[in-house]
Amino acid sequence: MGVEKEKLDTSIIMDKDEYNLSIEPILMKKGKVYSEAPDRDPNDINTHLKVGFEDVIGEPSSAHSFDRVWIGSHATFELVKFFFYRLLTTLLAIPMAFTLGLLFGVLSCVHVWLVMPVVQSFMMLLPSAQKIWRSLTDIFIAPLFQSLGKCLSSIQIQTPEN
Repeated sequence: MGVEKEKLDTSIIMDKDEYNLSIEPILMKKGKVYSEAPDRDPNDINTHLKVGFEDVIGEPSSAHSFDRVWIGSHATFELVKFFFYRLLTTLLAIPMAFTLGLLFGVLSCVHVWLVMPVVQSFMMLLPSAQKIWRSLTDIFIAPLFQSLGKCLSSIQIQTPEN
């Protein structure tokens, strides 16, 4: 066994998460750097509100306005939509969050401390009420319908043939 003359191939495999592909420096002081904004609608409850300019206004191929008018109207639409959304959320978000928080808090409290104990009480009473109801139907209603069935079973209807 002498000196080995084979070359070994080595390579390093790294995931994309392990190194930074972008040119931007990594800021150590700030901690995590988000490349995109966090999803504020993770359950997609407002997908119907994702409305763009093309969803509202569309020119058919037979009727086109000037390109600058189209670009200007698109920019105006997006700017006004953005500005008024920000303005209205600035004015209404805090009071609406307070009101809805109060509403859902009251509903949760009523559900936990009033509705469910009443439902559980009825569920505890139902087996005994069921036995009482079954006894009453067996005593009064079942014999009545049995005798009606026997009386009406002897009726025969004949239709005359033409």
